[in-house]
Amino acid sequence: MGRMEGKVAMITGGGGGIGKSTAERFAEEGARVAILEINQELGEAAAESARGHAANSGGDAIAIHCDVTDKASVAAAVAQTISQFGKLDILHNNAGGSTMQDGPVTEAPEEEFWRVIKLDLFGTFLCSKLAIPEIIKAGGGSVINMSSNVALMALPGRDCYTAAKGGVTSMTRSMAVEYAPNKIRVNAIAPSVTLSDRVRKLLDESPEIGKISETHLLGLGLPIHIANMAVYLGSDESEITTGQILSVDSGVTVV
Repeated sequence: MGRMEGKVAMITGGGGGIGKSTAERFAEEGARVAILEINQELGEAAAESARGHAANSGGDAIAIHCDVTDKASVAAAVAQTISQFGKLDILHNNAGGSTMQDGPVTEAPEEEFWRVIKLDLFGTFLCSKLAIPEIIKAGGGSVINMSSNVALMALPGRDCYTAAKGGVTSMTRSMAVEYAPNKIRVNAIAPSVTLSDRVRKLLDESPEIGKISETHLLGLGLPIHIANMAVYLGSDESEITTGQILSVDSGVTVV
């Protein structure tokens, strides 16, 4: 029996990196997964891969085109998920990311600040706003947000991204209290440098991120390491874990 058998999950930004790996692990553990992705081609490929990982677990996956910053797009994606799978138990707010346009507050373009706030923070807010009522209807479940180690420690030169992830971290805690009466757990995963294709490029271009990668006690993380934590948070194993910011960061925040 899979650890997530019978559960329905929605993963934003599921076309690559952490999101794709999480979709594969969820399906492998028996979940039916809606992969929300702005890049339809990536979403379809991720769904196909997740279905392959499902094997005989009962898991399944579909791809849904979605822009997490657009209310109508998110509403349509939630409705399609319910139409396809009948309910929603888990929301994984994974969509987000920084760019090389980030920098100190005195130098970073205002456009980059609003871009990352809109994608990482508002996207998490909007998807939660529209998906949580469906999780309530299902009798409770789990919301998994994506924070970052930069919300827990200083990382000079990334002030737009740290602001967004700091907001996600605070919102996670308040949501946990708000929705506990509905039997909804709300937690966040805080990775450090995780070797997705996007981050490999950032490592090549950013000396600040390259420097912090040198402090990892157990080596750099991979998407599967984050996905495994998401499985725990989405499964019944985490039934009294809520309001937590769980560092999966190779010890960076304690060095």
